[in-house]
Amino acid sequence: MRIKFLRRNTKDYSKLGKKRKKLQKWRSPKGRDNKMRLREKGYPRTVEVGYKKDKTLSGKIDGKEVAVIKNLTDLELAGKNKTLMLAKIGKKKKIEIAKKAKELGLKIKNLDIEKAINEEIKPKAVKK
Repeated sequence: MRIKFLRRNTKDYSKLGKKRKKLQKWRSPKGRDNKMRLREKGYPRTVEVGYKKDKTLSGKIDGKEVAVIKNLTDLELAGKNKTLMLAKIGKKKKIEIAKKAKELGLKIKNLDIEKAINEEIKPKAVKK
């Protein structure tokens, strides 16, 4: 279950998001005697290291587990029983992954393999 981190006193003031979800934003508690900052029992949790979700499996699509691909080794380890999604990567790596996926006969959900292979990397113009 995901923890919803809320700013202190959001339940008390309208401008901080009482009955207005858009305004409920996280702000780190500051103040000398702030119970949230001191992590006292009975007060809401604060954002800290360890709550981040594992990005390797970010859920299911079409009833299959999703494997996020960042490089060629991720593609080789993924296997055919998973849905493959491409992470935010550069053009050069995207072309390499597309070529390898075509060899292995894999389909990537958010990548047109033929279009990616046909893209050329043009060298940058040198200023004189």
